[in-house]
Amino acid sequence: MNNIPQIKVGIVAVSRDCFPAPLAVNRRKALVEAYTKKYGKDDIYECPVTIVESETDMVAALEDIKKNECNALCVYLGNFGPEISETLLAKHFDGPKMFCAAAEESKETLGVTGRGDAFCGMLNASYNLALRNTKAWIPSYPVGDAEDCADMIHEFLPIARVVVGLANLKIISFGPRPANFLACNAPIKQLYNLGVEIEEESELDLFEAYQKHEGDKRIPDVVADMTKELGDNKMLPKLAQYELTLLDWIEEHKGYRKYVTLTTKCWPAFQDMFRFVPCYVNSRLTGMGIPVSCEVDIYGTLSEYIGVCITGEPVTLLDINNSVPKDMYKEFIEGKFDYKHSDTFMGFHCGNTCSSKIHNAHLDYQKIMANTHPAEWCEGTIEGDINPGNITFYRLQSTADNILRAYAAEGEVLPVATQSFGGIGVFAIKEMGRFYRYQLIGKNFPHHGAVMFGHYGKTLYEALKYIGVDPKEIGYNRPAGVRYEDENPFA
Repeated sequence: MNNIPQIKVGIVAVSRDCFPAPLAVNRRKALVEAYTKKYGKDDIYECPVTIVESETDMVAALEDIKKNECNALCVYLGNFGPEISETLLAKHFDGPKMFCAAAEESKETLGVTGRGDAFCGMLNASYNLALRNTKAWIPSYPVGDAEDCADMIHEFLPIARVVVGLANLKIISFGPRPANFLACNAPIKQLYNLGVEIEEESELDLFEAYQKHEGDKRIPDVVADMTKELGDNKMLPKLAQYELTLLDWIEEHKGYRKYVTLTTKCWPAFQDMFRFVPCYVNSRLTGMGIPVSCEVDIYGTLSEYIGVCITGEPVTLLDINNSVPKDMYKEFIEGKFDYKHSDTFMGFHCGNTCSSKIHNAHLDYQKIMANTHPAEWCEGTIEGDINPGNITFYRLQSTADNILRAYAAEGEVLPVATQSFGGIGVFAIKEMGRFYRYQLIGKNFPHHGAVMFGHYGKTLYEALKYIGVDPKEIGYNRPAGVRYEDENPFA
């Protein structure tokens, strides 16, 4: 299942009628050539219609990029640009859009026929976008030569994937949150504000569907694939049956939506009825680009999906779980890595992380659930230490009073053996102790955080702003010396 959008950016050049139109056209051609040389041509389309002051030009350009199946737009100011028609194009284009502008090429081209003044035009473009209540992504420094602007368009792709993905996403949830587990409870109104649909189903419906898949002729093929991944195990036929149940449910219930994520009530009744745990299957679907969050964490799976759109790779959902023991820190981290003890913690979940992100991955039973259930009913987790490397820990959440709030922090998984169980890693984030207290606790975030495997904070921040999160509500791990609003200045 292709579960994230493929972006095709229509590049439309604009020109003010008192500037030479060939200047914008030639700069557009140079931009397309630079992009194609560096990134290929699959992501872009060069619109042949140059908008020159005219609203009819705008309509022609809009129809052209729609006909050529562009789902994102780049308005390229080849010169000063027509502020009215260029922003009308953005207003009427149904999809994510960006603006960038051409820099002057040379001291030899600063005469009347060669100077474009797009540096000036970007100011009026931004003002007119605000007048029309039209949202567009503007890079941090939106003026550059052909190569610079090509990089800006490429930087826009994951942001556009998030926007298009959420506009076509359905979240399917099974079961209410477990009793005594309100941490993942949040109003769903903001899902609709983001353009996301949600379908809430019963665990009983899921169990019925699972039973109807008994003896499914596809089970042996799925078992063979699971065996290649982790080796043979007596649990695999049941897990394969469950995987096919979820995949068929997605196809039968996604409706008019193109993309789907899931979230399930994974305890305690799940073990009683299914006689296994769903963790490994969740990890496999996440590896297919279909995130599945635990404990009916709706905003957890939403956060994971945003990460998949940004990275194009599997993500995971972990508990911000336990501190690193001081003796472990002193033996394996202190003096070897540039982190204080309070910068470190362990990220853990029962076994939902894709095997490609874990070393020594193996099937096991869920040891916490086995405290209240027979161990053989709790088999089906995937365990191992999470691979060391860069990460971005993040979450998008609706508050209890229906405000979108998010956080993002870049760090790493350290190459330190966890000496523990589950899917787990030793994480290190600069100034994590203060971030934990004043952002995570102070802003009432739950224990689940999503993880992208790499540093993607810059892109995530821009994507969150584009989908409507107030920048004041996007937290980050502030450096030493930069206080949080409610941080004690004398501490």
